[in-house]
Amino acid sequence: MSELLTPAEMGAADAATIAAGTSGLKLMLAAGRAVADVATRRPLGTRVAIACGPGNNGGDGFVAAEILVQRGYRVSLGLLGPVAALKGDAALAAERWKGEVVPLSALDFAKADLVIDALFGAGLDRPLTGEAAEAVRRMNAASAEIIAVDLPSGVNGATGAAMGEAVQADETVTFFRPKPGHMLLPGRLRCGRLSVADIGISPDVLAAIAPRAFQNRKNLWLPHFPVPRIDGHKYDKGHLVVVSGPAWHTGAARMAARSGLRIGAGLATLASPVDALPENAAQLTAIMLRPMDGAAGLAEILGDERLNVVVLGPGLGGGDATRALVEAALASEAAVVLDADGISAFREAPERLFSAIAGRQAPVTLTPHDGEFARLFPDLAEEPGKLDRARAAAERAGAVVLLKGPDTVVAAPDGRASIADNAPPFLATAGSGDVLAGMIGGLLAQRMPAFEAASAATFLHGDAALVLGRGLIAEDLPEALPRVFQRLFD
Repeated sequence: MSELLTPAEMGAADAATIAAGTSGLKLMLAAGRAVADVATRRPLGTRVAIACGPGNNGGDGFVAAEILVQRGYRVSLGLLGPVAALKGDAALAAERWKGEVVPLSALDFAKADLVIDALFGAGLDRPLTGEAAEAVRRMNAASAEIIAVDLPSGVNGATGAAMGEAVQADETVTFFRPKPGHMLLPGRLRCGRLSVADIGISPDVLAAIAPRAFQNRKNLWLPHFPVPRIDGHKYDKGHLVVVSGPAWHTGAARMAARSGLRIGAGLATLASPVDALPENAAQLTAIMLRPMDGAAGLAEILGDERLNVVVLGPGLGGGDATRALVEAALASEAAVVLDADGISAFREAPERLFSAIAGRQAPVTLTPHDGEFARLFPDLAEEPGKLDRARAAAERAGAVVLLKGPDTVVAAPDGRASIADNAPPFLATAGSGDVLAGMIGGLLAQRMPAFEAASAATFLHGDAALVLGRGLIAEDLPEALPRVFQRLFD
């Protein structure tokens, strides 16, 4: 269950379920029960304030209120707008509620132990105003825990953006499948703990919807993950090349090469400028070393088709020399991973990079952080949704784009995308991106498809950081991969 549904796609799932014979009210009753089940983890005597909106999210709140009273909880319920204005299933749910309905402005959150935010769900696409915005401010200022129904009110379900005032929930209950807004920042931080409830929608509806966004979970990429064969040898597992920077910038490339070897590449070679050979030779063992004289030297190295993937960028420096190295790599038959300086070198001529990528058979993966992304895609960097930005960039570049962050998005030119949420904060340390680039390269060397390779490397990168814990530095990450693989396969 790794699909992510946009609000529109979730609406289509609801509609398909209703068209197949399940009433909308039945879905609402199941959703409200799921919310009540989460609320009743609190002891009897808990005072519950439920803020209901004028649509189906509010209907879920009415159902939860009814069930909580039946279970012995003290419930107060406030509604945005008059009861008479409710329509459809929300009106039917409100009819079942026999308690008092007070105006939302009169609902006292300060006297509650628990607040249920049933104002607006994932379909909200504009900032809250007036009474709703004021209710959110009062809700957040109260000391009570908050459970959000579907999505914290004020958070965009497609982008995760907080559109002005937004609820800060301790827990969120959503239905059938998560939304991108549950995974992307700041929405993920607004959700608190997330639970996904089964309300009777069959997974069969997904075939017609054909979602293209996924949680980055192992079931997304594990079927493509390279598994060593008992009769295999190192040459079956590919040969990774990492291009080193000059003598004073060599560490990043070595970390990338080591991580590529750790993740399973059969061989790894560091292509080194002549002035950096002594520095690199003093610190390499399993990784091979070859002298490289600029772009012509790299082209000569990659002329051997057994060297099937090259990583460029970590510690490389900028300018004409770096652009020439990248273009030499893109002119080869090898898969290419561009990181850091390999991306920023084209800030004045992004179309030059995209033209060099166009038409090549082997895949290209770009791994920018936000700053590097803005250098290559300045217009897209202004777009509000990270998922949309990454997808548009992948389509324009003709490459897989891995847009880094605590909510890393991997997007393919065909529109598929994954969003990761397993990276701990202590992964934000110098060199961790170089390790990630090498991990992608190591998986590509083993001929893993590019979208799945980037998604897998992102997940395993975060998992390695979780294994190591606080105090990690980038050099530790490759060494944690054997333990990560034990967790994954054993």
